[in-house]
Amino acid sequence: MTELPVILVIEDEALIQSVVAEALTDGGFSTDIVASGEEALALFTGGGRNYKALVTDIGLKGALTGWEVAAKVREADPALPVVYMSGVHADEWTSKGVPNSIMLAKPFAPAQLVTAVAQLLNSAPPAQAAG
Repeated sequence: MTELPVILVIEDEALIQSVVAEALTDGGFSTDIVASGEEALALFTGGGRNYKALVTDIGLKGALTGWEVAAKVREADPALPVVYMSGVHADEWTSKGVPNSIMLAKPFAPAQLVTAVAQLLNSAPPAQAAG
């Protein structure tokens, strides 16, 4: 049996954790869910799992924001797909989000999350625009 792609999820609200986990599982992914950026970075840098994408809320427990975690993760893996989720900070995505990421404004349909992750996983690195 083929191993499912593992998505690292950072969300500090239990209800949203369960919705996200169910949506990604139904979409054919495996998930590791943590509540803080510090926990996520420890898992990511621990090397125990080969994460295929990061899904993160912006406002998290702990000192790090989702913006900061995504930037640190991208330093280690520049091509890792990132999907942000936020109800309050969505308008900051263009200035604080990492390139080639997607912002989902809360509330969103679970299918939108699966579509966003799949879209980033299936897209090739962007070519330089001819100018």
